Amino acid sequence: MDIIDFTVYKGKSLYSYKPVIKMIVDIGKYNDIPTKDVPGFNEKLLEAFPGVQNDYCGLGFPGGFLVRLREGTYLGHVLEHVILDLQNTLGFDVRHGKTRLLKEPSTYYLIFEYQNEICALECAKVAAFVLGCFLDGEDVDISKFIEYLRRIVEETSLGPSTSAIVREAARRGIPVSRIGYKSLVRLGYGRHSRLLQATLSGQTSCIATDISTNKQLTKAILDDHKVPVPYGKVVYTELSAVMAAKLIGMPVVVKPFDANQGKGVATGLINNDEVRRAFSDASNHSAGIIVEEHITGNDYRILVVGGQVKAASHRVPAEVVGDGVHSVRELVDIVNADPERGEMHEKPLTKIRIDHAAQAILEKMGADENYIPKEGERIVLRRGGNLSTGGIAVDCTDIIHPDNAQVAAAAATAVGIDIAGIDMIAPDISKSIYETGGAVIEVNTAPGIRMHLYPSQGKPRNVARDIVDYMFPDDSVLDFPIISVTGTNGKTTTARLISHILGETGRTVGMTSTSGTFIGGKCISRGDNSGPRSAKALLANSSVDAVVLETARGGIIREGLGYDMADVGIVTNIAGDHLGQDGINTLEDMAFVKGLVAEAVKPDGAAILNAADNMTKQLMQRVSSRVILFCRDKSKAVVELPEQGTQVFVEDDMIIVKDGARQHSIADIKDIPITHGGRLDCNIENCLAAAGAVFALGITVQAIADGLKSFQNNPGRFQMFHHDGYSVMLDYAHNPHGYSEIVKLCGKFGYSRLVGIIGMPGDRPDSDIQTAGEIAAQAFDCIYIKEDADLRGRQKNEVADILYKAVTKQRGPSDVIIEHDEETALQKAMAAAQKGDLIVVLYENMERLLPLLERG
Repeated sequence: MDIIDFTVYKGKSLYSYKPVIKMIVDIGKYNDIPTKDVPGFNEKLLEAFPGVQNDYCGLGFPGGFLVRLREGTYLGHVLEHVILDLQNTLGFDVRHGKTRLLKEPSTYYLIFEYQNEICALECAKVAAFVLGCFLDGEDVDISKFIEYLRRIVEETSLGPSTSAIVREAARRGIPVSRIGYKSLVRLGYGRHSRLLQATLSGQTSCIATDISTNKQLTKAILDDHKVPVPYGKVVYTELSAVMAAKLIGMPVVVKPFDANQGKGVATGLINNDEVRRAFSDASNHSAGIIVEEHITGNDYRILVVGGQVKAASHRVPAEVVGDGVHSVRELVDIVNADPERGEMHEKPLTKIRIDHAAQAILEKMGADENYIPKEGERIVLRRGGNLSTGGIAVDCTDIIHPDNAQVAAAAATAVGIDIAGIDMIAPDISKSIYETGGAVIEVNTAPGIRMHLYPSQGKPRNVARDIVDYMFPDDSVLDFPIISVTGTNGKTTTARLISHILGETGRTVGMTSTSGTFIGGKCISRGDNSGPRSAKALLANSSVDAVVLETARGGIIREGLGYDMADVGIVTNIAGDHLGQDGINTLEDMAFVKGLVAEAVKPDGAAILNAADNMTKQLMQRVSSRVILFCRDKSKAVVELPEQGTQVFVEDDMIIVKDGARQHSIADIKDIPITHGGRLDCNIENCLAAAGAVFALGITVQAIADGLKSFQNNPGRFQMFHHDGYSVMLDYAHNPHGYSEIVKLCGKFGYSRLVGIIGMPGDRPDSDIQTAGEIAAQAFDCIYIKEDADLRGRQKNEVADILYKAVTKQRGPSDVIIEHDEETALQKAMAAAQKGDLIVVLYENMERLLPLLERG
């Protein structure tokens, strides 16, 4: 069994609304051998993966897969279930999967749901390897693979702090995007987006972060702001450490000045030997070492968010309690068996380790890990109370004294950290440290919040909600319109219209299209940017507050959608373009692909559909949001226009929006420049779709009218250039429907002669290329046949030859010229132009032609 490829769909795709992975495998000779006929296979499978016995499969009841297995099912299907079972064993609730034949005789594709991408990919590889062993009759120790996969989960899953914030943001409807495989996430889109790494906000400056990691610098700043801090000195040698301790007075604390999580910290040191050992340990973490006075009291962590205290915890150092039977080592193992304790930060608590620091404490007691404590005897294994070293937390938010809260908030403000963990030593947090003594010993960026979310004692505090509330104080983050436009023809023009209208209302609009990515009307990236990666990049741009996304068929098939849910999804039309590619062979297939745009719309959003398109009935069956239908000529509607719904149509040359009983007159089509005086039917339809989209967003009728009338910049779409005695029109017609539209328009202009420079993309079927040639033959008086530079899998001259045969079959070879390079073809056509000519260029690369057209 060979794994051929993986495709990861991070968002909504043709396969699922949930994140899924598409895996292509060749199962070789087992394509027609059910696993029940492979000796010992099913027995090994059920022993290694007992969880699959409860799978529903397609039968709809627990144990359905077991029935299939006994009846006889095939390797690809089994592989799908094992991949899902492995993920469930690791704690992920994933259920969706399917297996289909991709290519005869033995190549299949599997779809399986995932929550952790890296883990799911590894599960797929493990499953394929293990099943391969079973096919060969080999036994496999599954436990070793599970252990390996658990390490992958620990290394690649979001930590408890980030996970809690992500869940809270999702609960509020705030989009979440993970960046990379660590703890960096983006909350929200565009101008409203915020970056967060663990609990480190993007609003915290780099200087503030650097200050907080330098403990001595932090102390100096806090001291300047009259925040109580322990007296101390920075030293760089063991001798200096001993001298500083003597000057300060025992007991002292020794710690590195730029480490975290309590690494290298030693407290309560009472003699020179202890100071020397502590200095040696701290030197492993930093060159500079702080020696400071030991503040007596309990260890508290106070969480400050946006200048306000939101939670406080008493941190109790890692310890075990004796029972008179078990050794310290055995007691630690018992404590660590708690399922709430993990290796690092993946669980509410961390396992206790008997390392050098713990052994030093035991040695000081005159004991070691084999010592058996008396019943009730408490053995403290850490001097600090960090959860990362096995400590526990006791919530004390409700009892913190106002003075102590004010000190903590002042410390965070002084350093410049908006989400800060303030470490305070005090005898009693409920009493003012100004009266009892105490000090702030550390200010932390990216403080862990699991101690507040999951205290071992006391009330849990939903500080994740506090952090999200601080980062997004109101619901303006949700006011970020996403408009997605798909269809066979008119996508780019419709997207441009919507972008222009929204821009005229004062928004900074981002747009992706086949001609590039634009922000505020300025191109920031040229090329075909109609895929999901371009969409994601634009949504991450902090300068935009609305986006219009041209969403092409190819990107949907390759990677799904580049967003979660749109406010408006538009399908302009479904025509026979790109048929025969990527398994799309019929109009119904194409409607299934493009229909995802209409389907993935928020419940309170709108799908804009063409009432005159034969595929719209199919699309409407998948739409769960409001539907707005548009139709240039209501008499040609194939879908009933409901009286109580919203519809956009033309009546007496006026664009009308009828919303229930209310009817709004928008604009006369002759006053909209891109309709060429009301003569260009396809652009009238694009105006209707755009008007419906912005109406759904609540844009006023007047703003819609003003936007349609003022929109003139539609480069490469029926774009006119007027020269001395003749004109040139640029258009991107690349299928028979596009050819028909441009021919229909040109016939209304009254030019004395029409000259066509024609071509077709090489990935179109021969029949489409032939049809385009036949349309051109009937319309143009003179034809230049050119060929795209990107042959798209064709041989050189192949497309030109098909066009030439189609044209000359209709009209003979006179006035038909083959000139493969479109720039040269245009130069020749312009040189031979006669007064009253209209030269129509159906281009591939507009940028190459513009200098020639602008020079004349």
